[in-house]
Order: sequence, then structure tokens, then C-alpha cells
Amino acid sequence: MQTIQTSRAETRTLAIPAPPAAVLRVVADPLRLPEWAPKFAQAVTPDGDLWRIDTGAGDLVVEVRTHPEAGTVDLLRPGGDTTIGARLRAIASGDGTELLFTILFPSGVDEPAVAAQMAVVEEELETVSRLAQAG
Repeated sequence: MQTIQTSRAETRTLAIPAPPAAVLRVVADPLRLPEWAPKFAQAVTPDGDLWRIDTGAGDLVVEVRTHPEAGTVDLLRPGGDTTIGARLRAIASGDGTELLFTILFPSGVDEPAVAAQMAVVEEELETVSRLAQAG
């Protein structure tokens, strides 16, 4: 019998008092990554259909898949491997938005590293909230 193996996933959410379109204007634009995720992206430049992110520790090339009508933004490694990456979901909630941020971690990542990364995600969510509310 074949077993299915899943990646380690962690999700954080934040209720944002701004409409989903305002939240998506922040998170769907790769050039805005340094504004809301400065510990991840110091600079972002287009690289054909992909995006080159200066992480401060080297360059990382990602594919950014956005679906505004579904309220989704996925930051993935190019080449079809969707088992590692970050996914954001902006879900209408009353007059505001529930923003979900899920990271899929590669196998072998230890608990302290996961905890540290998710603490950064919580900071990023707060920054997205401020930016979305500011317009």
C-alpha cells in the first residue's frame, strides 16, 4: 500500500479591518514585499515571468501566482514544485478580511526554526494590516 506524505504546514491568520481588495493590493504586488516582509525581501526585481528576491543572504527566484477573484497569492519555487512555499488567502469577513498565511516547510526543518519563521509571519501580517488600512 502506498502512503501519502505531506509537508509540514503552519498557518497564521489575522482579521484586518479593510476589504479584501485593499489587502490584495498589498500582498499581490511582488514589488511591495520589502514593505511588508523586510526580513524576507530586501529588494525585488522582475526576472522574466518570475521574481528575483534579494533576501540579504542571497537571491531567491520565485513564481508569484495571483488570483484576485479568489483572493489568493502563492509564492512558489519555479519549476512546478508546489510542496514548498507560502500561500496567502484574503477571505471576506463582514466588512473586513481574514488573511491566512500558510507556509509549507521542507522535511527536516526543526521546531525552533519553524517557530522563528512563524513569529516573523505574525509581524508581517500586522504590517499588511497597517498598509491595507492606510490605502
